[in-house]
Amino acid sequence: MAAQGSDAFATSSRYVLLTVAAQVTGYTVKAIERKIERGDWVQGKVWLRAPDGRILIDLIGYQKWVEGH
Repeated sequence: MAAQGSDAFATSSRYVLLTVAAQVTGYTVKAIERKIERGDWVQGKVWLRAPDGRILIDLIGYQKWVEGH
């Protein structure tokens, strides 16, 4: 059972919406959007667009970006 008021967050999904990515990474949604707009996060590597048009973050791609790969 999680402690009340805990900031702990777990996900088993590889692709997550911006709000979940913000919780997992610590970056704000706006900061993530800026990284995408500037090209710091490459489409197809760190993020992709779902069939419904929404942006999804690839958590494996994000991890590789953090590690510099």
